[in-house]
Amino acid sequence: MRMKLDSRQSEAVVAVIESGSFEQAATQLYLTPSAVSQRVRALETSLGTPLVVRSRPCRATPAGQRLLQYLRRVQSLEADLQAEFAGAQTAPVTVTIAVNADTLASWLLPALAPFLIREQILLDLSVDDQDHTYTLLEAGLALGCISTEEKAMRGCHAEALGKMRYRCMASPAFRDNWFAKGMTRTAVKQAPVVVFNRKDRLQADFLLKHYGVADDACPRHYVPASEAYMQAIVLGLGWGMLPALQMHELYRQGALVDIAPHRTTDVVLYWHTWNVQSPRMERLSRSLIQAARQILG
Repeated sequence: MRMKLDSRQSEAVVAVIESGSFEQAATQLYLTPSAVSQRVRALETSLGTPLVVRSRPCRATPAGQRLLQYLRRVQSLEADLQAEFAGAQTAPVTVTIAVNADTLASWLLPALAPFLIREQILLDLSVDDQDHTYTLLEAGLALGCISTEEKAMRGCHAEALGKMRYRCMASPAFRDNWFAKGMTRTAVKQAPVVVFNRKDRLQADFLLKHYGVADDACPRHYVPASEAYMQAIVLGLGWGMLPALQMHELYRQGALVDIAPHRTTDVVLYWHTWNVQSPRMERLSRSLIQAARQILG
């Protein structure tokens, strides 16, 4: 038997998952929380499976994730179809992309800006660690993502973009104070390190690989914003891994020094998106891949 999704019920499910609560979804849809709950329950009954985990915040079940993935792509395809029939009166379309903070702070927007303006694409960016953006695509919360994951999930494909090179940086004063005799095992256990957030493994992997030191053996600052993270290192709060693209000018000015010049870390990035996507999303993918490969090599 062929199943037909109710548009209002589907809209309610998407609103609950994206906002994280029935109350927020109700505000977005100009309904009562009870009405939103009834629509979600009706669609769950129709499909014969739970779609939303009633927690704080609400989240999608595996079936809800698959539905959200489908609805996101349908919305994108419908927007392109409407634009095609509108001819010259092309309406802007919103594209949700999951990216890591360093990519956003360095090359992504300059690389995509001309294309986004020409194609009238509005970005809805979700920012997470590069090892975790993949889960946002998997959950149906993005149409594409930049990730360190090489393998594409079912229904998607992945394209290598190039390498983000990270260098171990500090302020000159910090280096002179903590690493006057170099980055020895004893010194790195005592010197404060700046970590982006608790998902960030760059510094932890560097310490373990080169010094056999667990990251919890070191004093740590947590600074979960890309520009503020770099500023914390410039100000001498600690050392940390910085992308060469982002810190090049400060390095040239002498505000930052490379305290492990022969121990760079290369992070390979991949672009993941669905096999079936709208024409504008296909063009965005081509533009992003081409620009990234020119910048990242």
